[in-house]
Order: sequence, then C-alpha cells, then structure tokens
Amino acid sequence: MALTAVCRRLSTVLRVTGASRGGAAASASRGLIGDWPKKSTEVKICPCSVLLHTSVSRNALEEFFDDPKNWGKEVKSGDSWTVEQLRGKSSDDLHKLWYVLLKERNMLLTLEQEAKRQTLTMPSPERLEKVIKSMERMDQVIQEREDALRLLQTGQENEWPGEWRYDFLGRIIWYTFREWPIPWYLNARHKKKRFYYLSNVKPFIRLRYEKLLRMKYKKEAKQRREKRLQEEALAAESQS
Repeated sequence: MALTAVCRRLSTVLRVTGASRGGAAASASRGLIGDWPKKSTEVKICPCSVLLHTSVSRNALEEFFDDPKNWGKEVKSGDSWTVEQLRGKSSDDLHKLWYVLLKERNMLLTLEQEAKRQTLTMPSPERLEKVIKSMERMDQVIQEREDALRLLQTGQENEWPGEWRYDFLGRIIWYTFREWPIPWYLNARHKKKRFYYLSNVKPFIRLRYEKLLRMKYKKEAKQRREKRLQEEALAAESQS
C-alpha cells in the first residue's frame, strides 16, 4: 500500500511538472508569435540625400567651346593615352573613354575654327594632337581585340575572306570575296576583271622591282648622310 501511494504521488508530481512546462512553452510560443513583425503598409521615408537626384548640366552650344576661364590662356594637359594603358582597360571603359575623347575633340576643333576665323593662334594646340593620337591608339586596341576574337572563332586573319591574286600589271594584290546575287559566269562586271597578266608584262615587272629597290637605297643613303652630318656637328660643338 505504501508503495502504491508513493507511485501515485510521483505520477501526480510528473503531471504537474509537465503541465507547467507545457503552459510555459505555450505562453512562450504565443509570445513569439505575438512578437513576430506583422506586414506593415507604412512607407518609410528615406533621408533627403538618397532621394536627391541631379542630371547632367546642359549648356546647349556652349559645350562645344572651352571653359570661359581658359579663353586666350595656355592650358596645361597631360600625356596622351598609350597603347599599353588602353589594353589594360575593359570594353566598357573604352566605350566611355571614346565618347569623352570625342566630345573633347569636337570642342577643340570648334576652338581651332574660331581662332582661324578671328585670325588668332589657337592656345595649347598640342591638346588636339594628343586627343587624336589617343583615339587612333584606341582604334588600334579595339581592332586587336576584334582580330583576336575572329581568330578564336573562325581562324581567319582578315575581316573578310579572300586570297592573293595577280592583277593585269603583274602585281600581287589581296582580293576580297564578296557575295553576289548571280553566278560569276553571268556577272558581266566580274568578268571584266583580269586576275592574270600577259607575257609581255614581265619586263615591266622587273623594271618596277628595280625602281622600288632604287628608291629604298636612296632613302637609306639619305638617312646615313643625315646621321653623319649630325655626328660631325656634335663633334664640332664638343671641340669648340
């Protein structure tokens, strides 16, 4: 009997403990659910600095002229863009830089034309030369990338396929293939072209090669003569 009473008392204690824990858990869960953020329709106002947006200043035709502070003054400018610097930039950067240089070139050309109209010397004309050189080098870099991509995809060096052929004067020329809506034997314009030369042209081919070699020799002789004169002038200055 005593053992039965002890078991009943122990079971009662366990039920009370479980009920208390269950109530605490339920209240905690209700608390968590109650504390869960509900969907709010309120609009949060951001700071004014985030909402502020300014567009590019538009100066109409004044964008084609230099800053009025620089009119009639020598403007210092940096070096032009080198090929090595441009090769290290991405295509997006080159695209943005191209339009920056194009706008600068248009402005400098307008300034040059205005100086000619007023019969004045253009201030800092080297700026236009640097911009032109930078744009030419950018064209070179873009062409290199296009050639590399074409070689990777098609294996062709030239932009359009073709082959080396002779013309009627015996010169070797690069003939670019083109698409025609009719076959070549029905194309009167194509049949007028001659991709061979006659035997009586061979002596003139030899004379042309001789002429080119003479021009090359005269150019090299002129460079050697100018170099010798410069060395003699430097030697005379050092002795004096």
